[in-house]
Amino acid sequence: MVQAVGEILPMAVGVAISPVPIVAIVLVLGTPLARTNGPAFAVGWLLGLSAAGAVTLMVTSEGSREGGDQPTWVTALSLVVGLLFVLIAVRTWRSRPRGGDDAGLPSWMHAVDRFTTGKSLAAGLVLSAVNPKNLALTIAAAVSIAAAGVSTGEDLGTLAVFVLLGSVSILAPVAIYFAMGERAVSILGGIKNWLAAHSAAITTVLLLVIGAKLIGDGLGGLS
Repeated sequence: MVQAVGEILPMAVGVAISPVPIVAIVLVLGTPLARTNGPAFAVGWLLGLSAAGAVTLMVTSEGSREGGDQPTWVTALSLVVGLLFVLIAVRTWRSRPRGGDDAGLPSWMHAVDRFTTGKSLAAGLVLSAVNPKNLALTIAAAVSIAAAGVSTGEDLGTLAVFVLLGSVSILAPVAIYFAMGERAVSILGGIKNWLAAHSAAITTVLLLVIGAKLIGDGLGGLS
């Protein structure tokens, strides 16, 4: 299980250091309904990662049991996802704001202060399980867990570690808010502004590193 955890660490870090979800939770915590909407967003995030990881793990683990070895399509998936990450990294870097341009925020974030608890939960769910980058990272992590060839219990334990690590950047702001109250707003606001300004650079580096790892894993599976 220790080896499996080591394999999923880069993907978990990639999910955790996702600028848009972090900015979103900080915005949610800056609204009058922060005490209900913040935890709802976090719950949605946890459910999304858990569901996406569990479904992928079930499919890939079943394939491994039937064939004895990791199926060829799993190796191919690692290569495809890795190449996709590299391409997205290049596109993200080329489309970054230039000079003193404002990076801006997605239009839906301007309506965060009007979110209900249900919408906050849905936002967390979408940003974890439907967001293409995070979904791809979760799938890649689940595939790595299945490839480790450990027991079902260890599979689930490793997936739980992935979900928790990938959720640190969402759970931490919520914990800080409840611990510090209104004093946390300015601290979290500074983090939000920094992430918004450097989102392209952060995303590019993450995607390149994880893409290179997945490509390496895929090539290793072919040899």
